[in-house]
Amino acid sequence: MTTRLERLIDQGTGREPADIVLKGGKFFDLVTGELVQSDIAICGDRIVGTCGDYTGKTEIDISGKIVVPGFIDTHLHIESSLVTPHEFDRCVLPYGVTTAICDPHEIANVIGEEGIRYFLDSSLETIMDIRVQLSSCVPATHLETAGADLPIEKLLPFRDHPKVIGLAEFMNFPGVIHKDPVCLAKLDAFYGQHIDGHAPLLRGLDLNGYLAAGIRTEHESTTAEEALEKIRKGMHVLVREGSVSKDLEALMPIITERLSPYLALCTDDRNPLDIAEQGHLDYMIRTAIAAGVEPLAIYRAASISAAKAFGLTDRGLVAPGWRADLVIVDTLENCKAEIVFSAGRRVTDELFTTRKPVAPVGLDSVKARPVQAMQFGVPYSEAETPVIGVMPGKIITEHRRYRLPAAGNQAGVDLDRDIIKVAVIERHGKNGNHANGFVQGFGLKKGAIASTVGHDSHNICVVGVSEDDMALAANRLGEINGGFVVVEDGKVTGEIALPIAGLMSLEPYEWVRDTLHDLRKHAYALGTELEEPFLQVAFLPLPVIPHLKISDKGMVDVDKFQLIS
Repeated sequence: MTTRLERLIDQGTGREPADIVLKGGKFFDLVTGELVQSDIAICGDRIVGTCGDYTGKTEIDISGKIVVPGFIDTHLHIESSLVTPHEFDRCVLPYGVTTAICDPHEIANVIGEEGIRYFLDSSLETIMDIRVQLSSCVPATHLETAGADLPIEKLLPFRDHPKVIGLAEFMNFPGVIHKDPVCLAKLDAFYGQHIDGHAPLLRGLDLNGYLAAGIRTEHESTTAEEALEKIRKGMHVLVREGSVSKDLEALMPIITERLSPYLALCTDDRNPLDIAEQGHLDYMIRTAIAAGVEPLAIYRAASISAAKAFGLTDRGLVAPGWRADLVIVDTLENCKAEIVFSAGRRVTDELFTTRKPVAPVGLDSVKARPVQAMQFGVPYSEAETPVIGVMPGKIITEHRRYRLPAAGNQAGVDLDRDIIKVAVIERHGKNGNHANGFVQGFGLKKGAIASTVGHDSHNICVVGVSEDDMALAANRLGEINGGFVVVEDGKVTGEIALPIAGLMSLEPYEWVRDTLHDLRKHAYALGTELEEPFLQVAFLPLPVIPHLKISDKGMVDVDKFQLIS
């Protein structure tokens, strides 16, 4: 009986017809940068032949097309796409993303090990190769209330799972630098394996100390200068362009042929509506090329450089012996995926029907106490009040200070200066914490927007002009087991239920996409002009991103890494 290895050799040498042959096209050689006219032979899940003529049991004419390696999204949280791993697979794979390296950090912060197990079970069924980084920071900090706690003892049982790469983004960089024992225990347990980083604006000797702990990749660079320092110090920089965090334009100066071996691409994260309107990593590729980036540099970052950074040594080139993750595009510049192969399988609607379902988890995770309008009051002070300054397209926020108008004995909103209220309400049923503050930059003139997607601990976050509407929005989230809610003048005008841990929908991605489209319209009716208002809300409680945030415990000065009294 012929073995698999013998079949690969026989089909590669041409002694036997290949399982599949792509004929008439060219492939993009990411070593030389050349477009090579050639047949491409596939046996099972491997490429077995290039730079020659082949016959195949199945032959596909791709005349006039270009074959590139499948794209690798090197850092994302599938939960933030608002759909299950199965639906993410079905949504994103047709755009050419054949590998996704995810951190189930969001669901882990809500339901702990059960959430990680759900992702690992799902990764064994998806057509796309989903790899998992074990969530390193649950809870992310001591400044918020999470739903779970994952010390190193709870992570170790997952370490040898075939889909696990290593330790996910280590967000508590102050804990690393100051040698927090909990941080050191996790770093020590994964020392020598892949450890992903998360260190926005960290520079100089503190960056050196952070890297000395064995951290090798990072996606938080927001300027070319910051990224170049991290590359110079041995980091592999992941260029990010998501629904909220948009760093591609700022980092284009470093996306060069010389630096491309030390770059990769990530989304961190994109929702189905943005994917439908713009694309996924393909959007980053064509945007970069249109701005003058060399095609060789950006395509390397999208595949071979990404694979090498994460130890995926079997993918990233169109070459014999490499995994047959392939994207047939119209042109390098347009990067429109016309045919996609995942491990040698042509991606079709029928292929997705071969997957086994995985039961949803965390369906009763929203346990917040009902709130009343009076609970959103902030006592008036003549002193300046800290105000979170939203920067469109960034999860970094500014620490601003204003004297606010009085409304009786309470501090009031100031619509002329675009200052409205923000609150975070603990929703895991642990302590009932409720903290209030002010935010600038949403553009709301009325109503409220609320979300159970609130990085990283995913408590309820609500912004609004009206305290009555804020209370209604927050309470509605409990009734629908999590999601996004828009309220205007005492009426719920739009909502999307996300009952899986308050983060993901049970519905197909098409339904999520269409519902998000309608939901944005209702948010825009309140006055906001933010491109993605819901995820902008979701990042307000993220106390590991500078400079001013809010958690269920109060306003957080991220630079000092402490609550503001």
